[in-house]
Amino acid sequence: MPNLGPFHPQVVHFVVALGLVGVAFRLVSLTGRLLWTRPAATVLLLVAAIMSIGAVQSGHDAHGLVERVPGSREAVEKHEELGETTRNLFILVGILELVALVVRKKERVQRGIYVVSALAGLGASFYLYEAAEHGGELVYNYAGGIGLRTGDPQDVQRLLVAGLFHEARLARDAGRKDEAARLIEELARQAPSDAGVRMLAVESLIKDRGNPRAGLDTLSAMPVPADNPRFAIQKGVLASDAYVLLGQPDSARAILQDLARQFPTSRSVADALARLK
Repeated sequence: MPNLGPFHPQVVHFVVALGLVGVAFRLVSLTGRLLWTRPAATVLLLVAAIMSIGAVQSGHDAHGLVERVPGSREAVEKHEELGETTRNLFILVGILELVALVVRKKERVQRGIYVVSALAGLGASFYLYEAAEHGGELVYNYAGGIGLRTGDPQDVQRLLVAGLFHEARLARDAGRKDEAARLIEELARQAPSDAGVRMLAVESLIKDRGNPRAGLDTLSAMPVPADNPRFAIQKGVLASDAYVLLGQPDSARAILQDLARQFPTSRSVADALARLK
């Protein structure tokens, strides 16, 4: 059987959309109004049941590397358990919908089956929500799957770059400037050709290493692309920060005022001017 792991996000979203809408249609159909919701619910719930099987299988295929990430095993197992329960309930709903089609000539019996199907569908919806919530936690809190889905080494490197960036920011905010500087230096080694990373390295030189003069020297040697106003703004704001640390607020203000004339809508320039006041 082919590896379905890379398709797990797509398959799961089909289950979420079809399953929840199908259950909603089944509930509406029990009111006796909007008669078209009765067959529509059957189709949606049957497809959701089939897709739920694919969702669980693709999840099993995807979890190998994710589960080996330190600290993520318990989160992976909980997500899988909820996904399997969701699948089982949707399969039950699908079976009930098929039985209801078989007994369609017995209106009261069919209605009773639809009531049971709706109740089972509500249970499936609850577990579907829980599985989705734990899946989101696995992805966003444990970085499960991020950078791994395609198998491209560049995607994995982007994951490392993002981790270094965010960890450095947290270290700086917590006052651990030496650690922030170390992380930014590693980031610069990982992406030496990235202009944004070079700018982060200058920022670290000024704010973490406390060496504004070296920061200004580095900035002066950095050309500003004509088609990149954001880069020009970053460079100017960093230079103003360096002049403030050197005890030259007038130089900082002159740079920012010049930027404000060039880029009057820039929020970062306005914020930097406000800090000077």
